[in-house]
Amino acid sequence: MRKLISSTYMSLDGAIEDPAFTMPYFDEEAGALAGEQTAAADALLMGRRTYEGFAATWPERDENDPETGAAYFNNVKKYVASTTLTDPTWKNTEVLQGDLVEAVTALKAQEGGDILMYGYGEVTHALVKAGLVDEVRLWIHPVFEGGPSLSAPLSDVRTTFELIDTKVMKSGVIVATYRPVAK
Repeated sequence: MRKLISSTYMSLDGAIEDPAFTMPYFDEEAGALAGEQTAAADALLMGRRTYEGFAATWPERDENDPETGAAYFNNVKKYVASTTLTDPTWKNTEVLQGDLVEAVTALKAQEGGDILMYGYGEVTHALVKAGLVDEVRLWIHPVFEGGPSLSAPLSDVRTTFELIDTKVMKSGVIVATYRPVAK
């Protein structure tokens, strides 16, 4: 069974909305870890808002420059959970049909690599609640950003996780990886 991994860049105060604050910390070390993450994943899963942000950005980047990551993001299979998006224009994108939990359960049952999600919104929230997220990776950046916090949409989910890995980078970024504790 494929693993569903949620990878979220956040500030010390839990901001995730505009990840521009991560750029000063995206050095060679962070790039290598991000590359390992994408190398293990042959699919992306996202909600409509993440899709719209990614689809507006990645096609504009140079796919011939391996440091941009554009070749991966533009060519990997992408699944979008949305009830309003009907005709995605970004290459290799499919809108999930029907019930989100059933659709993602079917995706996880297919052969393949990891399924990677970025950010934390309604889709991730619903999948954590359904017990479908296998790992949560929080890239914690040493900055207070202000704005909406990651904790805001967590009001009705009580899930316990165990720490399975920690990477501390020279830049001060900490990547904490958690796995849900079996119930």
